[in-house]
Amino acid sequence: MYRVLIYLLSIVLANVITAKFAPMELGLFIIPYGTLFIGLTLVMRDMVQNKYGRAKTYMWIAIALALSAITSHLLGDALWIVFASTLSFIISETTDTEIYTRFKFPFVKRVMVSGIVSGFLDSSIFVIIGIGPLGLGYVPWELIPYAIAGQWVAKTLMQLIVAGGIRRFVMKLGIYEPNISEVQTTVSQAVQTTR
Repeated sequence: MYRVLIYLLSIVLANVITAKFAPMELGLFIIPYGTLFIGLTLVMRDMVQNKYGRAKTYMWIAIALALSAITSHLLGDALWIVFASTLSFIISETTDTEIYTRFKFPFVKRVMVSGIVSGFLDSSIFVIIGIGPLGLGYVPWELIPYAIAGQWVAKTLMQLIVAGGIRRFVMKLGIYEPNISEVQTTVSQAVQTTR
């Protein structure tokens, strides 16, 4: 259950930190500080799926979505930001789940493949619809690629750091837990061989 709690807490922390601190600007790149927690969120979502499977993961995503929207609203975000955040969350989390489900790579590779795509979608949708010209207009069109790239790179780096760290920690303690899909595949193979 700890992985679910970390997953939900990382979403709340991302919202709080983004609301409380101005974005970091590295040259032309614009990176909200909460973006650093989204990398953790995506990895923890994958770990939730490892433990509970795809169907239950969607239940946790729905709870996380409601928690994110409520937190964002309570922090005083404009309704348009809440909408953009919700839309980007639904699309990116669904994409992450479906890609993670279909690829049978080792954990860190699966996290990176699903996270790179979902992180890009999350960044692009939120920047363009939320804070870009289609939304509140905080970021002009000419800076949109830099805002997206800054967030995407930060999320991807955080995913790599978190996924690598978790894998190393789990292996060192000898508490490796197979992906639920690995267990299901093994059970299916065992059933077929007994027929």
